[in-house]
Amino acid sequence: MAYLHEMTCFTDGIRAIAPAKWRCLDGLISVYWDAEGHAGATGYYLSPDPRIVIFFNDVSSHIRMSNRDSGFIHHYRPMKRAIYVPAGVPLWTSFASFHRFSHLDIHLHKDRLLKYLSPSVGTSVALSALRRPVEIQDAGAIEALAGLLVDEVSNPSKHAIYAESLVGSIVTGLLDIDGEAVEQTNARLTQAQMNRLISVVKARADYRMTVGEMADTVGLSESWFANVFKQTTGKTPLQWQLGKRIDLAQNMLTDSDLSVAAIAAQLGFSDQAHLTKTFRQVAGETPAAWRRIQRTK
Repeated sequence: MAYLHEMTCFTDGIRAIAPAKWRCLDGLISVYWDAEGHAGATGYYLSPDPRIVIFFNDVSSHIRMSNRDSGFIHHYRPMKRAIYVPAGVPLWTSFASFHRFSHLDIHLHKDRLLKYLSPSVGTSVALSALRRPVEIQDAGAIEALAGLLVDEVSNPSKHAIYAESLVGSIVTGLLDIDGEAVEQTNARLTQAQMNRLISVVKARADYRMTVGEMADTVGLSESWFANVFKQTTGKTPLQWQLGKRIDLAQNMLTDSDLSVAAIAAQLGFSDQAHLTKTFRQVAGETPAAWRRIQRTK
């Protein structure tokens, strides 16, 4: 996902003391800064997407922060070592004294972040976590991961997936993900729901159902269905459906004299070659070889 982050930013009395080091990845941008701020320096930041800021030295006694634009003195709090700022949440900063600091900014496209979290925790849990700001002072493990990311941003030496996985670990380590809600994702489909799916797949053997259609069959949302289905069967819905279609092909090879091409047509495969390739991947043999083996038993 090509991504150029947007952020409204105004600073006064803060300056970079070295060129920023940055790297654009899939749906995110990582930027490393060395900077300094003078006593009384201020900053204002607002982004339509979430962002993470990780400081590599303690700034709590030097930098104050607030999410209000009025009465700052009455609502300030010390800046923490690692913070997560949800999309659309403004941030004001003020320096109580001169300070040099280094920090890593991670700008994340909100859709990319939701796509990353949802398969593991569910869409509703992910959305809830993305709305909650996080501020922590004890950021040892997260700071260590951030240090590895800065090294890779500064001197890229590995495939981009390495840096992206570091960002993923930082995200999951920092965000406030509801543990109790996540436990609910261990739910399973009932046997009645599975029987309903099996029945519909058999009845529509010549048609490849979408995940949404399978979810509608058992009365669940697509995102929730995909999660609990994997918990129930150990397979994705489409992997499971393909396995069932191959089961039907095996039954037809055993119980009928239909040609492989005719079976492919009845089961909705594009042609005999398509069925043969898929059958070999699932069953380990071609349909013709599998039929011969079964008939010699």
